[in-house]
Amino acid sequence: MRAADPSSPRPAIRGAGREPAGRPVRATTAILVIACTAQFMVILDVSIVNVAIPAIRTELHLGTAGQQWIVSAYTLGFAGLLLLGGRAADLVGTRRAFLAGVTAFTLASLVGGLASGGPLLIAARAVQGVGGAVLAPATLTLIMRTFTEPAARTRAMGAWSAVMAAGGAVGGVIGGVLTEYAGWRWVLFVNVPIGAGLLAAALVYVPAAASAPAGPRRLDLPGAVSVTAGLTALVHGTIASETHGWGAPEVWGSFAAGVLLLAAFVAVETRVAHPLVPLAILRRRTLATANLLVLGMGAAAFAMWFLLSLYFQQVLGRSALGAGLSFLPGSLAIVVGAQVSTRLIARTGPRPLIVTGMTISTAGFLWLSRIGDGGTGGGAGAYATGVLVPFVLATLGAGLSLMPVTAAATSGTAPAEAGLASGLVNSSRQIGGALGLALLSTIAAQTTAGRASGDAAGDLAAGYGRALLIAAAFTACVALGALALPGRTTRKTS
Repeated sequence: MRAADPSSPRPAIRGAGREPAGRPVRATTAILVIACTAQFMVILDVSIVNVAIPAIRTELHLGTAGQQWIVSAYTLGFAGLLLLGGRAADLVGTRRAFLAGVTAFTLASLVGGLASGGPLLIAARAVQGVGGAVLAPATLTLIMRTFTEPAARTRAMGAWSAVMAAGGAVGGVIGGVLTEYAGWRWVLFVNVPIGAGLLAAALVYVPAAASAPAGPRRLDLPGAVSVTAGLTALVHGTIASETHGWGAPEVWGSFAAGVLLLAAFVAVETRVAHPLVPLAILRRRTLATANLLVLGMGAAAFAMWFLLSLYFQQVLGRSALGAGLSFLPGSLAIVVGAQVSTRLIARTGPRPLIVTGMTISTAGFLWLSRIGDGGTGGGAGAYATGVLVPFVLATLGAGLSLMPVTAAATSGTAPAEAGLASGLVNSSRQIGGALGLALLSTIAAQTTAGRASGDAAGDLAAGYGRALLIAAAFTACVALGALALPGRTTRKTS
């Protein structure tokens, strides 16, 4: 079956109007399923390893820094190259970018699952992140170029956002089941059959000429290298502070290198003919504000999933499966929130939903921070009294905010800039996640080490509670910052 040219301006899903000639509902539905499945796989791997961390740490003899790098290597590879991945979708064509991303992601998953030591696993996770950086913006670009009628695009983006929310939310559940019954390596192996299926489906349904533009096709490799190295240096400095202290030369040297590399990135972008991020695009108030909001949201959310995974197993003494199931109510809440925002955004616009969602999340994080109090540190009822309700509040608020902030970041974007805009918003989320995870995990570890009260579980809980309190400050800032967004946003569809 031949898939039609995705640049057609006519509606592309059932219920949005007459289908364009040559593009049956079956073909557009297949493209939506392919895009959503790929995004699910990429986002799943942000969180699926969290529950497996204690098992990985034991088998591969990793320290605290090593266990953080298993997560951070993926998010840094993802975040640092998402901008390049977004441009790749614009410059070399969505289909080529999609196929390249799926291939790299699948092979790296296989290598990671076979890894016999920490360094190889961390390297494989980094390559997974690189593959995800190419793949994730290609999925959103594919949707934006296939579903061009506003109502159809809103529904397609709602499905994409819900799947993305579900990927991050159910990662703990799936990771727990796989770790408990098949071993931690299967949290990586599971991507191999999914990736193979996506490759086969994309070859059939994604158009061969998926919007690859004519003219010069250049990628800003110096910009990509400098921004990735700069972010890595900042995360390295944050993690190193746990061992050496904030005033150590290793820490400040790493921070200084990160700042210099990011400054070099800005300088490169002002001079190259085809910049990774044309700085002029950041002058758009809505896009710049939305990306700052996403940065704060990612910092709080990524750390929450990681810290609670450790809390469930190290403080409450739950198995990997038990920890995964403990995430289930929050997983459902984030999906519910995403669906509610999809139905309301046409009437309210993004701003009220983000403000409301982040206010709810802030309340949840403040309540969660009490897991370090004496009454909820590690007793049998700690989950029911100190985690369940606030966890649902934090995730429900995140779900309410996710689709609106993505819509705000990509509003008014011309089709030629779709990959760049989607790459920016995804990159901001992952950058926030990497930096937030490093910072809040370090704060938790330092708080725990500073107590040394003799109650190991209570000390750990106190560290996690302190970190979650800082996360509440992040979400509160996001709620306030969302007030700077315009009340309504529009999209360019041609």
